[in-house]
Amino acid sequence: MLDRIISELGPWNWTVLGIALLVMEVVAPGIFMLWIGIAALIIGAVSLLIWDAGFWTWQIQVLAFLALSLVSAYVGSKLVGSRQDPTDQPLLNRRGAQMIGKMATLAEPIKDGRGRVKLGDTLWRVSGPDLTAGTQVRVTGAADTDLELTVEAV
Repeated sequence: MLDRIISELGPWNWTVLGIALLVMEVVAPGIFMLWIGIAALIIGAVSLLIWDAGFWTWQIQVLAFLALSLVSAYVGSKLVGSRQDPTDQPLLNRRGAQMIGKMATLAEPIKDGRGRVKLGDTLWRVSGPDLTAGTQVRVTGAADTDLELTVEAV
């Protein structure tokens, strides 16, 4: 059945698939379908040139498409990844990292390495040496998740 469908569409099946993938990229952008669509269009162009060659069976076409999709996605990730400009506000969405160096007073004592401190209008979980409530502390670090700060006594 697959042989019949591919032979009826001829070399245009890859072009149709490539255009469909590019349309999907426009409808739901994510910069991923673009590279697979480009691979399908390239296989379609090659199919137009060598469709009558005996070795150009649908199995070879699928293998070539899969390999070219991987290569295209890799090259695309390198192209798009290298365009990330450095930002003028590297801590914009990292609230915990913005607190490093600030001084605060412990709202709750640090017991067994965990406690709470109030910075601004937010009560933050903190880790550090055991200290009593009301102790002045300095924020020295933030967890990757920005949910917990590391403090030391001043």
